[in-house]
Amino acid sequence: MNGPGRCPDCRRPVLWTRTEPGATTGGGKRLAVDPEPDSAGNTAVHRDGTGRYVSRRVTAERPLWGPERLHMPHPATCPQQQTQLPLPQGVIRLADHRRPHRP
Repeated sequence: MNGPGRCPDCRRPVLWTRTEPGATTGGGKRLAVDPEPDSAGNTAVHRDGTGRYVSRRVTAERPLWGPERLHMPHPATCPQQQTQLPLPQGVIRLADHRRPHRP
């Protein structure tokens, strides 16, 4: 499926895209992005010549260009994907014990 749809976890509207090949991936994977452009996002989305939605990570080497718009990947905003699984007995979450970064 490519185009408008719904998140299977939270049922919010999403835009299903196919990823372009990148530096570390072969591309062709499905990625759900929030349907409205978002300047805080890190994913460039455009429609190719067949009308399909294509996405890629924006980098310094490949900045946003002409028909692309920035979108937020849906896993970053999905409330169902933000919940943490409980840790087994005796295991701690290191992020809870790290000191704040000081410049």
